[in-house]
Amino acid sequence: MTSLTARIAEGVGAVPADQWDACAGTANPFLSHAFLAALEESGSVGGRSGWQPIPVVVDGADGMSAAIAPAYAKSHSQGEYVFDHGWADAWERAGDAYYPKLQVAVPFTPVPGPRLLLRDPAAAPALIAALEAVTDRHDLSSAHATFVAPDQIAQFERAGWLIREGTQYHWQNQGYASFDDFLGELASRKRKAIRKERAAAVEGLTIRHLSGAAIGQREWDAFWRFYQDTGSRKWGRPYLTRAFFPLLGAALGERVLLILAERDGVPIAGALNLMGDDALYGRYWGCTEEVPFLHFELCYYQAIDAAIARGLKTVEAGAQGEHKLARGYVPVPTWSAHYIPDASFRRAVADFLVRERAAVAQEQEFLGEMTPFRRG
Repeated sequence: MTSLTARIAEGVGAVPADQWDACAGTANPFLSHAFLAALEESGSVGGRSGWQPIPVVVDGADGMSAAIAPAYAKSHSQGEYVFDHGWADAWERAGDAYYPKLQVAVPFTPVPGPRLLLRDPAAAPALIAALEAVTDRHDLSSAHATFVAPDQIAQFERAGWLIREGTQYHWQNQGYASFDDFLGELASRKRKAIRKERAAAVEGLTIRHLSGAAIGQREWDAFWRFYQDTGSRKWGRPYLTRAFFPLLGAALGERVLLILAERDGVPIAGALNLMGDDALYGRYWGCTEEVPFLHFELCYYQAIDAAIARGLKTVEAGAQGEHKLARGYVPVPTWSAHYIPDASFRRAVADFLVRERAAVAQEQEFLGEMTPFRRG
């Protein structure tokens, strides 16, 4: 194999954007240098956030980055969506410190994608070994790669990492020409319920889809109010700073889709999405006026409309939410990989994962029978 050298970079911003994106590709905007650097520049990560960016880079003999892992030293388990609080409690009851730990992830973003960013696929084992070395040499309790693309799980498994399975709900485009075309695949009762929800949600409102330069200061100010409201109720405090959103808009342009609901010209609710090569990713939602079914309209149905119009294959609407099933989103497995150096703690976690995996499989089978699509 070509000579490879591993190192820790001082943040995403310290890696040249062209080298980062040569490894990350273009399919998933959350892995782009622009998105991750905006998190740093805005102060959403780093500082006292508990997310210290320490990307692990493997350089080739040509001095160019051959592989990168978007890695963070974590002092808590917030903003990850693969919950390990029970592991942390058990570890600390045993008298050891669970934090800091190493997190290979996109902060605050439960979107599946590659966690080994590879310009040279042959560098994958070296990158995994580098993540293990960072964990061992810095006396971290563990390393966690969350929401890993399915085609990379085998690489972590071959390296001996423990594999964990979860569930999300995604909408899948079967070549639909319109929303009504999609509705035609649903059972009659579900079809009628969705039409009724949509009509009630938008009564008296104007819905706008905005991208790129069409999203100005007024729109970002409105969305920041929405985001603060949701963040304070869900997380205690919002993860992202006010500065992040215009940086995101400037960096990703037409890949940003802001869907606003306005009453008499005043925005009252909004949903922020990013668009990849094949998927529309629903990210953040909020409102200043409670309107029945408006959350479903902006986050799920308008997202489906946008995906159909653009020929995108999938809508990924974030973590959790069995209520998505009735709206045409289907259960899909998600994966994470975990490196635990301590042998006894590793055995305990491995035993837990065996039991959890059986429960997840049973749940997914049950959920698969609850989709609204016509049978037979």
